Amino acid sequence: MEPTPATDLSRDPLPLRGRRVLITGVSRRAGIGYATACRMAAYGASVFCHHFTPHDREQPWGADDIALVLDGVRSHLVGDARVADVHADLADPAGPAQVMQAATSALGPIDALVCNQALSGHDGPLGDLTAAQLDQHWAVNTRASILLAQAYLQQHRPGTAGSLIFLTSAQGLGPMPGEVAYAAAKAALAGITTTLSEQLISRGIRVNTVNPGPVDTGYLGPDLWNDVAAMFPLGRFGEPDDPARLIAWLSTDEASWITGQIINSEGGFRR
Repeated sequence: MEPTPATDLSRDPLPLRGRRVLITGVSRRAGIGYATACRMAAYGASVFCHHFTPHDREQPWGADDIALVLDGVRSHLVGDARVADVHADLADPAGPAQVMQAATSALGPIDALVCNQALSGHDGPLGDLTAAQLDQHWAVNTRASILLAQAYLQQHRPGTAGSLIFLTSAQGLGPMPGEVAYAAAKAALAGITTTLSEQLISRGIRVNTVNPGPVDTGYLGPDLWNDVAAMFPLGRFGEPDDPARLIAWLSTDEASWITGQIINSEGGFRR
């Protein structure tokens, strides 16, 4: 079979124009979910944002103003694209289906899903773990992502291109001391990537998983930098837009040949 020659090699400035994307964990302007939502909007997409502020209130960085978060995403919209949102606890087994239902009700069928939600804290080293800690991480980081993927598949329109993206961590590249529950839950997503890719490719859905690497989402800072600067050859921590650019690109037709991959976005981070 002869390859079809490319006739137009210019890039579409709005590669997600007319697409509808659902991104979970869009709750802080310092976060990867927010940066991804802004990128998707700037590429022409309508964006549905899931958020759950009670989790952030428990963290050292605290919760953001959701109205300002959504306004920030909205400021990047192009043409008649829209932003909609829902507050939902993805630890609830019914939460993923409810989020997908809210997204399709607001925007219509979803073309791309980014499972960015994550449970931080509530963890520990082997010897200190409880069943409740393990279950919490499984529920939010793994089970919710799988159920979201299932809800996405059920509403997907046959014959249309789709993109499903999980976020994992660096558990396969080096140790994560004191984060056994988190590492186990995130490893599960990387572990099922090729399985889901094989199942969904015949439906036109590509499945990829991104490890965003060490990104300063409010928990890093100048004091830590003095201790770890030698580990970052580009002279800075990762920024939320670093993985966001990759995630957004993976959702475009330019990435139509990419599926079943675990991709590390780490800027040459040295362990």
